[in-house]
Formats: sequence, structure tokens, C-alpha cells
Amino acid sequence: MRYGLLFAGLLLLLPTLIILHLLIAPYTKVEESFHIQAVHDILVHGLPSTLDSERINYDHFAFPGAVPRTAVGAAALAKLSQCVIALDERIDRQILARGILGLYNAFALGVFAYGLRRSFGQAAATWYLLFQSSQFHVIYYASRPLSNMFAFGLTTLAMRFLLPDKVDRSYTQAQGPYRLSLCLLTIAGVIFRSELAVLVGTQTIFLILTGRINIFKTAVPAGLIGLTLGLLITVTVDSLFWQRAPLWPEFEAFVFNVIHGQSSAWGTEPWSFYFFNAIPRLLLSPLTYLLAIPVALRQPATRTPALSLLIPSFSFIALYSIQPHKEWRFILYIIPSLTAVAALGANYLWTRRSRSFFARSASYLLILSTIASFCLSNIVLLPASAANYPGAHALNALHQYQAQTSSVDTQNDRQEDISVYLGNLACQTGVTRFLQQTDTQTTNWIYDKTEDENTKSTPVFWEKFDYLVVEASSDLECRDEDESRLLIALPSSQWETVKIIEGFAGISIVRPGALADGVAEKRLLSFVGGQRAVELYEKSRDTARKLVLKGWWVELKMMPRLKVLRRVKSTV
Repeated sequence: MRYGLLFAGLLLLLPTLIILHLLIAPYTKVEESFHIQAVHDILVHGLPSTLDSERINYDHFAFPGAVPRTAVGAAALAKLSQCVIALDERIDRQILARGILGLYNAFALGVFAYGLRRSFGQAAATWYLLFQSSQFHVIYYASRPLSNMFAFGLTTLAMRFLLPDKVDRSYTQAQGPYRLSLCLLTIAGVIFRSELAVLVGTQTIFLILTGRINIFKTAVPAGLIGLTLGLLITVTVDSLFWQRAPLWPEFEAFVFNVIHGQSSAWGTEPWSFYFFNAIPRLLLSPLTYLLAIPVALRQPATRTPALSLLIPSFSFIALYSIQPHKEWRFILYIIPSLTAVAALGANYLWTRRSRSFFARSASYLLILSTIASFCLSNIVLLPASAANYPGAHALNALHQYQAQTSSVDTQNDRQEDISVYLGNLACQTGVTRFLQQTDTQTTNWIYDKTEDENTKSTPVFWEKFDYLVVEASSDLECRDEDESRLLIALPSSQWETVKIIEGFAGISIVRPGALADGVAEKRLLSFVGGQRAVELYEKSRDTARKLVLKGWWVELKMMPRLKVLRRVKSTV
């Protein structure tokens, strides 16, 4: 019972942190663009019909990408969002949709933690929650509409059903939980991420070799059920969404990326990347993999369950590392399992801390390392990541500027057309249809994301715009390609810069005597604690620089990323 309140508190901390990260960084990047735009379009227009005239309403027809992607996750978020929107029309719909996804993944992590508690006790589950809460990537990305994060909840639930149950031994010996786990993994792979086929394979082979499942009674039925359900869902939804039948998006993505090798165009990494770069980054606290996991493997009491979690996971990584293009999010599914093994090792040390100096020292070092990782995640990495969405900030600034400067003629009902060009960097760093203004009785907003270079080289293209959102530079004389094309196409036009948007550019070392600004840090603190938190931060920073650090300081470096240009119309 002594761990009961701590376990419950940490269980609530997971969704709290996920929602906090969402609210501090509510925007999305290009990797999430398809899903978030699809959520918007389904919410506003519903699923597409066979009418060609309706295609203009859907972003995925205008910007289809190299291969079609599944809209199953987006459709689920849209339908669940509608239930909340019916209660309050004023709610921020982008945050709502992401919040639902974040809570879904928080629920899956909570179920996994409960499984650990039944299998290994409350203390081990508490260590798991401590480690999981201090990891940045799982928390930050839990609410982000990526195919990986739609799959993450299913894979985490699947891993829970692979855990032994010391409370109910009949559960552990039954084939049902294993069948359900393999079925969930298969569904996640069929619908969302084809690389999960490798994880299904390694997990199935391990269970067969260890005598836990029968290939014909468990493995084959689970695979067939998962494949059938997954195909039924994705082919039905995506054939309608893309107006192509039959369509299985993940199969087309597999052929494009793996068979044809097109994923290598996005960059390649060495075979060892996942083991020596991605996993340490995802686990974050170095003592989890340098101390806690080795302890779990060394001790007979924890070795067998640790190997049961690690062997299929590491086999998956080893096999998937053959694929040249690598990203950390492709292996995110195995992080709960690795974190669970670390929790077993940490719990072993903690329960024996009174018996040896090593166990006591190691336990306290793990606590300090976890606290340090938690602070790094929420005080450094979170504000740095939140400052990486200049496109969203630029579009919001444009709307605010237009609202402040526009003059409405109340004597007539004429609509004013406001045409906005959105450059490539803006579209990649936060601009979504959720942020675009809807038309009103006085204003008709028109947004253009044209990418074709030939089209953008003609005067007729640029003549229609009132605002441009293009790349900026610290050098005021420097212009990006879009602004250069504009000035060549319309040399007599005049434009004024009404807003410059900064973005994260690394870590800045502030030397003695130099002014510490801390724009990103103060933005985060202002959101969390208001102006008083900002003032406390500034006072603490100045005191620390003066009394302890001799004038030195470290803060996030910001630099100009985008600018909003407004056409200066002739008064003649």
C-alpha cells in the first residue's frame, strides 16, 4: 500500500504531461500534415463522395503525396471530435482532435502499467511510470497525428497482453491473451505501419520457440483475424476517402519504400543507428540502459521476464535496421517494453538498497537521473520543440494584423477578398486548415500553397495576393526563392514587412556582460504560470548569473525564420 498513492499519482501524471505538452506546442509539422488536414476535411465536409466537383474541398486530392496514406485514424478522431463539438462549438478543434489521440495513448500506457503491477508488483510498476514520465519523445509525440502514434496505442496494448500474470496463473497459461496481442499487432501493421510485420514475426517466433503458443491454435488464427479485420477497415475507409477501389495504403507504401527503395531519398543511416542513437535518445536517462537494464538481465529473479521483453524487441530492431532509411519513430513501439525491463532492474536495486552499498548508491543515482531527465524534457526540450512552428505563428500574426488594420465600410455588405500566399517553410512548420480563417460577411479569405515553380514565375500568379508568408533571414537584404520570383515577375510592386517570426536555432551561450533574452523560455513560463512565473525566472536567472555562474548563462537561441509581407497598394 505504501506505493499505492505514488502509483496512482504517476498514473494521472502521464495524461497530464501529454496534455500539457499539447497545449504548449499545439501546432503540427509536415510529417503530421496529412492526418491533421484529413481530420479537418472530414469534420467540415465528411468523407468524399464520387462527385469530382467536391475534390477541391479536400487537401489530400490537391496534395496527395508520393503514396496514399490511411485515413482510418483521422476518421476516428473526426468522429470522436464531433461528439465534443456538439456540446461546445467554440472549442479549438485541432487541439481537441490531438487531445483525443493523446488520451488514447495515455490510456494504453496506463493499461500497460497496470499489467506490470499485476505481473511484478506495485513498486516495479511505479518505477516504470517514473521512467516513462521522464521520457520526452513518448510524451511529446503521444498527441501528434502520425501513423506511428495511431499504431502506438494498439502496440502498447498488445504488449500488455504478453506480460505474465502472477495473480491469475490460468491467465498466463491461456492462449487467449497471446492471440489477442498478436491480433492487435497485426491490425496495427495492416492499417497504420507496415514495419510492424517484422515485430509480429519476431514476437510470434519467440512465443513459439518458448512453448507459450501453438502455431495452429494461436498464431495462425490471430494472424488471419488481424489481417481480415485490418483489411476490412482500411480498404473500406480508404477506398472511399481516396476514391479508388480497392485501396490498401500501407501495402502501396511498403512497395514504394521497401520494394522500390524510394525511402532512401529521405536519407540513410548506418545499421547501428537504432541501437546507439535512437534508443538512447528515446529512453533519455542514460542509467536506464547503462545500469537498470543490465541489472535486470544479470539477476536470476528478473532475467527470464526481461529476456521475454527484450529478445523480440531487439530482434525487430536488428532486422528492421537492414532498411537504409531510419527514423527514431519507426521503433517507438518497443520503448514501453524496454522501459519495463529498466523498471525491473531499478526495482531489484531499490528493494535491496539496505543490503549493499552498490544497491543503495545505484538506487539513488537512478532517482537523480530520472529527475534530471524529467527536467531536461520539460524545461529544455519542450520549449525548444515548441519554438519550431514559425509557420503557425506567422499565420496567426497575419490574421491579427489584418483584424487590427482593416477598416470595414458599414454602409454596404461588399465582401473584401484577402488572398494569402503560404510558402513552403510555412506549410511545413505549422500551417493547417484548422488555422485558416473562415469567410465572413465582410471578408473572403483565399489561401494558396502552390508549389509549381513555373507557375510561380509568372506575373499573373503574384498579382492576386495581399499577403505573403515567406522565409526570412538575419540578413535583411537576403530573399528566399519565392520573394525573388515575385520581384522579378512584378518589379514595380511594393511590399512591406509587417511581422518577422523567429524559430528555434540551437543553444546559445550567453557570455558575461551580454544580455540574456530567453524568449522561448519566457513564452513557456508565461503559459504555465503567467507573468509572475516569468518575473520569477528572470530574477532567478539574474541572481544565478551574478552569484554562481559569474555572468555565464545558457538559453535557447532564436533566429528569423519567416516574415509576413503585405502589399502596399497605390493610393493614386
